[in-house]
Amino acid sequence: MGLYYPESRFGGFTGVDSTIAFYTRVQSLVNPSSVVLDVGCGRGAYAEDPVPVRLAVRTFKGRCRRIVGIDVDRQAGENPFLDEFRWLEGGRWPVEDAAIDVAVCDSVLEHITQPERFFAECRRTIKPGGCLCVRTPNALNYISLFARLVPNRFHARMLDKVLSATKKHEDTFPTVYRCNTTWRMRQMLDRYGFEYCVYTYEAEPYHLGFCRWAYLCGVLHQRLAPRLLKAMIFAFARRRQ
Repeated sequence: MGLYYPESRFGGFTGVDSTIAFYTRVQSLVNPSSVVLDVGCGRGAYAEDPVPVRLAVRTFKGRCRRIVGIDVDRQAGENPFLDEFRWLEGGRWPVEDAAIDVAVCDSVLEHITQPERFFAECRRTIKPGGCLCVRTPNALNYISLFARLVPNRFHARMLDKVLSATKKHEDTFPTVYRCNTTWRMRQMLDRYGFEYCVYTYEAEPYHLGFCRWAYLCGVLHQRLAPRLLKAMIFAFARRRQ
C-alpha cells in the first residue's frame, strides 16, 4: 500500500479510504441531539481497526443523543458502540415511527432479499427531514461479479483466505445484490419519498493484498475505471415531508 499510496505512511490510511470518505459525510449530518439508527449493526468488529482515525470517524456513541442498533444476529448485542440494541425479527423493524434522525446502513443492502420492504421501513422510521446513509457494493464491479459466480456457501472460506485481515468468518452472510446498481438505488429512493445523491466510489484494493500483481491491477482499476464500474455505491438521502 505504501508503494502506490505513499500518504498511507502517515497515519495508516490512504487518500481514497472508503470508510473515512463515507463516515465523514455521515458525521456531518449528526449532532448532539440526533437519534442514530445503525441498520445491520453487527457485533462491532471494527473495534479491531488498527487505524485510530478510521475507528473514530465511524463511532457515534457520545456524539449523538442515542445510537440504536438493529440486527438479525443476536450477537450484535455485544456491539460496544451502541447505546441500545434491538433484535430484528421479521420484516418490521423494532423502531417507532418517525423516531430516527440519521439511519446508517453500511455493507448490509447487498444481503437484503426484499429491498422494497427495507426502504419502506426507512421511510416509516426516519423523521421528515431525517437522513439515510447507505454504503454497499456495486453489482457491476468485478468484485461483486466474482462473488456472484462463487456460491454463497464458499464465501466464508474465500474470505478466510483473501480478506482475513479485514473481515472474519462469523461476519460473513449470503449476498443477493437486489438493489446494487445506482439506477436501482435511485428508483427505490424515488419510490419511497427521498431526495438523494447517489454515486460510485472506489478505494485502494485492500482485498487484493495477497498478491503484488493482483494489487497492481486493482490500483489501475481504482484510478482508471469508469464510474459505472467502481466498487462501492454511496447514497445519501433525506426524507421528504
